[in-house]
Amino acid sequence: MAKDPICGMYVDERTAELKAEVHGTTYYFCSSSCLDEFLAPEREIKRLKIFLVVSAMLSVPVIALTYLDVLPMHSRHLILFLLTTPIQFVIGFRFYRGLYHAIRAGMGNMDTLIALGTTAAWAYSATVIFFPKLLPISEVMPYFDTSAAIITLILLGRYLEHLTKSKASEAIRRLMDLQPTMARLIKNGQEIEVPVERVSVGDELIVRPGERIPVDAVVTSGHTSVDESMITGESIPVERKADDEVIGATINKTGMIKIRATKIGQDTVLAHIVKLVEEAQAGRAPIQRIADQIAAYFVPAVIIIATTSALAWYFIGKIGLNFAILSFVSVIVIACPCALGIATPAALMVGTGKGAENGVLFKGGEDLEMAHNVRTLVFDKTGTLTKGEPSVTDIVPTSKMSENEILRLAAIAEKGSEHPLGEAIVRAAIDRRIPIEEAESFEAVAGKGVSATIARRKLLLGNRTLMTESGIAFEMSEDKIQSLEEDGKTVMMEALDGHLVGLLAVADTLKEHSIEAIQRLRDAGIEVVMLTGDNERTAKAIARKLGIEKVIANVLPHQKVEVIDRLKAEGNKVGMVGDGVNDAPALAKADLGIAIGSGTDVAKETGGIVLITDDLRGVVTAIELSRKTVAKIKQNLFWAFFYNIGLIPIAAGALVPFFGPQVYNVLPFLAAGAMAFSSVTVVSNSLLLNRFKPRL
Repeated sequence: MAKDPICGMYVDERTAELKAEVHGTTYYFCSSSCLDEFLAPEREIKRLKIFLVVSAMLSVPVIALTYLDVLPMHSRHLILFLLTTPIQFVIGFRFYRGLYHAIRAGMGNMDTLIALGTTAAWAYSATVIFFPKLLPISEVMPYFDTSAAIITLILLGRYLEHLTKSKASEAIRRLMDLQPTMARLIKNGQEIEVPVERVSVGDELIVRPGERIPVDAVVTSGHTSVDESMITGESIPVERKADDEVIGATINKTGMIKIRATKIGQDTVLAHIVKLVEEAQAGRAPIQRIADQIAAYFVPAVIIIATTSALAWYFIGKIGLNFAILSFVSVIVIACPCALGIATPAALMVGTGKGAENGVLFKGGEDLEMAHNVRTLVFDKTGTLTKGEPSVTDIVPTSKMSENEILRLAAIAEKGSEHPLGEAIVRAAIDRRIPIEEAESFEAVAGKGVSATIARRKLLLGNRTLMTESGIAFEMSEDKIQSLEEDGKTVMMEALDGHLVGLLAVADTLKEHSIEAIQRLRDAGIEVVMLTGDNERTAKAIARKLGIEKVIANVLPHQKVEVIDRLKAEGNKVGMVGDGVNDAPALAKADLGIAIGSGTDVAKETGGIVLITDDLRGVVTAIELSRKTVAKIKQNLFWAFFYNIGLIPIAAGALVPFFGPQVYNVLPFLAAGAMAFSSVTVVSNSLLLNRFKPRL
């Protein structure tokens, strides 16, 4: 059975006729309306891609023919008209729609500037070709290349933006895919397999080892360990016995259990996480583009100048209607900066490229822009600051037995164990190249440890309860045990033939460069917070090693979102760094989500920045690169406007009193020069980002 990603209903994959494959995953649908809604974003991306390709194919010859004298002038101008017109009015129709909405909203934006500038350039150029006598100048030069270049470059930005947004809905679908589709229901004493949606509150279910728990429930019988890492983020499975609660979609690791359903459907913890991610992504306000902010003031100013200039020359200058119209068009055209279309994309292209070179993937311009504003960074602990799997950290002999012998006996006892603590011991023995024989007998003591017979000697390995019940004295080692536990480590005692011979401490260890990364972030003026579902003692022990002062422990996914909200309410831009499903809501809710490359697909698709490797110095690189890239964007926007703004007074007719109306003969060349210089300056300035090198 498969779940419809739109309405959530279950569909039989064998008989389903409506299906679609996106990014290598096949989805099934119960109705054509659900299929259409699902495919709408993908269709828009495809439409944009087609428009972009066609626009680029038409723009290249337009630019070439504008500056290469390869054909007679009349033929060349006619070809330019035929190539540019579909770009202007078919491909560029979306900008006219944006202009319409901007007029209704009563404010200027990028669409206003693009629509007015490109239309003025196209209209003037068409007049130059077909009605040259209407213009009071002797030499004419069309601006078709301006229209084509601006529309093509802006379309490129829109295409990349839509591509990024499509990843957001993919994250939601992957979350939903974690929910099991079938459950083993006990009915009239018989076990039957049913779709999960047929499970009701109070139903009794069976969950075998290795299966996902179908719904939120309480254990009625049996004992097991459950991998809850997708919810809590903690790598060590938790013991669950009768009367303990279990969470839907978590994995039953070792024993068969019977459970009674307590929450189903939209009431489960997983469904709540999905809802949180959806709300956070929907509620995230888009960052106002710097260009739009400038355009909000620049566009009306240009229109006022152009209109005032035309009216002044007509009514006061008494030069004539043609000259007044030319003055209006000249101001609009010369004020539309061609380099504006590449000011942001050029810097982003180089910045994101340098990021990829250094293991940092920026999903979009908004994420790169936001990174430089972040003043508080919240780190998940397990799998982010730490490796996410337990390792043997200490072997403490309490007798004359050597460390290797203590580890050898423990590994033999745990050789057949599926518990992560046992696996960590076996891995440690293998790393030391210690041979691991078979135990003569082995017994797992639920929730306490293991008992084994090795070379006719009885070995016990476990916690205080196991030692106490077996009559093993360990009081002399209590101080050392407590010291290890205060460092956030899990301690196992090893007894041979009734005597304590050693202690083994297991813990989730720090990643190699975590300490350095945290220190560099603090040096950069960023407040670092550690957020974890683990207990406070373990969390603070890890925080001390990292130099993190602010620790928030014992939090579940919905509480992580509350913490992010609370930090945002303090007035700072907040970033979240995480790797698991449990981090997805917080990653989405934060102003900036940074996902670890080794983490889950959900985390990587929810985060705005993805680190390709586990090296947390990539977070520092992302912040530093963002700050430099945003600085370049601001510089580029300045240069994009600098030349053009400087020529607005000339376009308005400032030189006419000194040189007469014939000064307009040089306007086409001034406009072309301004566009060329601003474009070259913007590109050159952006390329300077290639000198960026992270401090590793």
